[in-house]
Amino acid sequence: MLESKGGILFIAGIGFFAFAFLSNVAVPMIMFKELPEQTVEEVVNDRIMYQFSELSQRYPEPFRLAFGEPSEEACADALRLGRQVYIGEACWHCHSQFVRPVSNESRRYGPVSETWEYQNELQRPVMFGTRRVGPDLSREGGRHGNDWHAVHFYRPKTIVPESPMPEYPWLFDGAPDKPNKRGLALITYVQWLGSWLDSYPYYEELESIQSEGY
Repeated sequence: MLESKGGILFIAGIGFFAFAFLSNVAVPMIMFKELPEQTVEEVVNDRIMYQFSELSQRYPEPFRLAFGEPSEEACADALRLGRQVYIGEACWHCHSQFVRPVSNESRRYGPVSETWEYQNELQRPVMFGTRRVGPDLSREGGRHGNDWHAVHFYRPKTIVPESPMPEYPWLFDGAPDKPNKRGLALITYVQWLGSWLDSYPYYEELESIQSEGY
């Protein structure tokens, strides 16, 4: 077999596969086996709580019906549901959640993704993605206001005329200012992405607001 070009390529292919498996699966598993996986409750932070509370003020009646009063427990419930909606609506098909260290991606999407960011319940399974019909969403949280996301989910072309993104009117009860529980949860999940970083946009403003309470 080794005397033919095809045999050499076959052996080389097996070798490269083994190397890729070791470097991308086995080694990370060994390195991070002692790092506990965080629950959703543990990844609720001040930044997403600000966004969650802002949703309750902007859409008081829909929010009250969906989640009652803003609390860390209600926020965790919204994040779980929001991720389910995100997966169910196939948002992962056009958006990745992994900033790669190539092609100046960090200049477009923020810091290159690190392993520890995915060691929690909301990142399993990890939606690295391979297509970027739309931008990577690893650092999407805080880049736009909740009202922007509501309009964007309801009718994307209202904000970005050339957008290929489909409309999601079933996440609302008739209009973009009436998001239902699933719509509110999806907005919460998107605003959570990247909220664990100090580079979360507008954080200095959020800190001053949070010093007075949510």
